[in-house]
Amino acid sequence: MSKDKFQLSKESGMHYRLGLLVGQWEGTTKTWFEPGVLADESPMQGTMKAVLDGRFIMHEYQGSLHGKPFEGIAIIGYSMSNEQFECAWIDSFHMGTSIMFSEGNATDKLFSVFGSYGGKELEQKWGWRTEIEMQENNRLMITAYNISPDGEEAKATETVYNRKQ
Repeated sequence: MSKDKFQLSKESGMHYRLGLLVGQWEGTTKTWFEPGVLADESPMQGTMKAVLDGRFIMHEYQGSLHGKPFEGIAIIGYSMSNEQFECAWIDSFHMGTSIMFSEGNATDKLFSVFGSYGGKELEQKWGWRTEIEMQENNRLMITAYNISPDGEEAKATETVYNRKQ
């Protein structure tokens, strides 16, 4: 009997790649509110676990910004039917009471997804691109870019994680 597509993906495909994220992580997050001006650098703790039989990764994290604590959750998956990565992100600082949905493609290092944010208070929504790169087995980089309605892109956050041993 042949294995189904999802089982094969868990063994050697995109779900296998997602599984590499599972673990306890610690590192540093840098934050920029304007291009080229570092606003904060602070410790970050995160846990990534496989949920729903490896269909998704749930990333729960805690950190601080200007000494004030914040936390967040991202659900990350690979849609086999759409052939793309998908992410739903919430946190207690950036997103307020909104959920950002992002989608995108695999990259050499792992994947890049694009979403947008902004409510009725903004004339136009802003873009938010997130790249997750497995630099080596025990080092992970999560970089997010703010994209203005005019298309100008600037680094917003960069988390460099090391896997806890």
